[in-house]
Order: sequence, then C-alpha cells, then structure tokens
Amino acid sequence: MRSPRSDRRKESGRIGEDAAAAWLERGGLRLLERNWRCRLGELDLIAEDGGTLVFIEVRSARTGSRFGSAAEALHGRKQLKVRQVAGVYLQQKGWDGRPIRFDAAAVTLDASGLRALEVLHVKNAF
Repeated sequence: MRSPRSDRRKESGRIGEDAAAAWLERGGLRLLERNWRCRLGELDLIAEDGGTLVFIEVRSARTGSRFGSAAEALHGRKQLKVRQVAGVYLQQKGWDGRPIRFDAAAVTLDASGLRALEVLHVKNAF
C-alpha cells in the first residue's frame, strides 16, 4: 500500500507535467509521447519543434519548498540519465538523423501542490 505522502507527490508530479505539456503545446511544440519508459528509466515529455525532436525533463516544486526550486532539481546525474534513455528511444524508434534537443520545464506549484502557478521552459537546458 502506498503512503499518502507518495500519492501526493505523484499527483503533484502529474499536475506539473500536465501544466508543462499544455504550456509547450500553446508555444507551438507538438507532443509525441508522455512518460515513455524503457528498462533504463523514463522520459517525461517528447515533442517536436519544427524539425527538431525535443526531450523535455519536467521538474515540479511547491512554493516555499525547503528542497529548492524545480529548476535546481535537474542535476548532472539526472541529465545523464535523460540522455541515456533518449538514446534508447532513438534506437527503438529508428532515429532518422534529424536534430535533437534537451529542454527542461520547471513548474512552480502552489503550497498545496495541486495547482501550477508558473512554468519556466528552458531550451537547450543540457
């Protein structure tokens, strides 16, 4: 059985991903995949921006979080993991040689973690 804390974190993560996906689509990106998984891990969002395939890592944090902002949560190990999983995605999907990009979306949630207040999209984040 999952703990209520775990359920809240999952719900906050889903709300953050929903907010990021909507923001990116409004900005002209075309979403291709959400939560794509393989044995190495998961890619939050995969989109197309013109002819570029874009892998977007979404980080969410509540306002006033003692763990820092969402943008601060994308450390070197996580970046490496996203690149590795993206490599598997490209291999499985038959990468056609078009350009790729790694973006980040930092979502700030309200104190309850149930409403997105701000989305910061960073192109070429890593």
